[in-house]
Amino acid sequence: MELTINQIKQLKGETAVPGDKSISHRAVMLGALARGTTRVENFLTGEDCLSTVRCFRALGVPVEGPDNGCLTIQGVGLNGLQEPVTILDAGNSGTTTRLMLGILAGQSFCSIITGDASLSRRPMARVTTPLAGMGAKFIGRDNNNLLPLAIRGGQLKPLNYQSPVASAQVKSAILLAGLFAQGETSVTEPTISRDHTERMLKSFGADIKQEGTTVTIKGRPELKGRQVVVPGDISSAAFLMVAAAILPGSEVTIRGVGVNPTRDGLLEVLKNMGGQVELLNLRDQCGEPVADIRVKGSDLQGTEISGNLIPRLIDEIPIIAVAAACARGTTVIRDAAELKVKESNRLATVAGELTKLGAAVEELPDGLIIKGGKPLTGAVVDSHGDHRIAMAMAVAGLAARGRTVIKEAQCIPVSFPGFADALKSLAVE
Repeated sequence: MELTINQIKQLKGETAVPGDKSISHRAVMLGALARGTTRVENFLTGEDCLSTVRCFRALGVPVEGPDNGCLTIQGVGLNGLQEPVTILDAGNSGTTTRLMLGILAGQSFCSIITGDASLSRRPMARVTTPLAGMGAKFIGRDNNNLLPLAIRGGQLKPLNYQSPVASAQVKSAILLAGLFAQGETSVTEPTISRDHTERMLKSFGADIKQEGTTVTIKGRPELKGRQVVVPGDISSAAFLMVAAAILPGSEVTIRGVGVNPTRDGLLEVLKNMGGQVELLNLRDQCGEPVADIRVKGSDLQGTEISGNLIPRLIDEIPIIAVAAACARGTTVIRDAAELKVKESNRLATVAGELTKLGAAVEELPDGLIIKGGKPLTGAVVDSHGDHRIAMAMAVAGLAARGRTVIKEAQCIPVSFPGFADALKSLAVE
């Protein structure tokens, strides 16, 4: 499917974005492992999160919905999952796979998990290696690094793990496995990665604590079902925020967005670039900070992005690159080699596709150099099957002269169902 984008004058109005993808995944997982009923509101109905739902149904967990964005999960407790009769299919979802590996590591039965062609190229040893250290057994391609993977779990022992990378997926997999181990399991990261798992575990009743960059969980808790209201996904809001920032005269308010401090790096970057960004009506929602975000068209300037800031905006780098291309001066992004093993090699695809639109982009081993200020011109670009690349190119197309066509745009609903309609509702041509 192709998506055609025409240059527009500006964006005006208010809107909302779909529920947070990371939180939606985790709500299903912990709801399944809890005792009692969990109701999830504003659940993201993208394909990645639906893959998580299908996996837990295959493990014997009753899940109703989604119905108007709501799920009802009848939790089976830590010991209630059933051996699946089929292979678990995670689709394109790395989050489903890596976090499920932690949960399956704690089960006494055998299971097999696989995914699509893209997911089957993504590395899993960063998760299977520490989980094997807890006592789980894996069989898979490339020395247990690639899907499909067979898992024989059960009888896990606690682990104190020093993670070489700041990765929420690695940390979460180990903490979820730690639920099934007697004693305390801890993960220490070089810098703090997003903490949705820790916040949600605590809200479901787990004994979890954080000290510096170390998170520790006590095994065998009694998790209790609860209501979860998922905030809007800041990674989806990012595309509308940048679109408003790069189009002079724009003013857009996005309601009910999660502004977790481990995920808010884009807000800092836009402000550093001279963007007009304002948080309104800041409040707490199920342990997560939420706000309405107002962004106005701004004269953006280049900036440098690296170090501890990267884990707070790793998913937003494709759209930050678009902002940089429309800004005055040079933007340098470093320490982002993790992007090479996402749904696509996002460093290479961002550089290649933005160049087609006339931007000056140089790929680095761990980042990008973007020389802004060159007028963009519409062209035919390719998403490479990556939802964030597709949406980033669509936003670039709003500022480019003429018409931009994004190939393989059918991947967009993975994280942002209704993206094109959201742009259309705000566009002033």
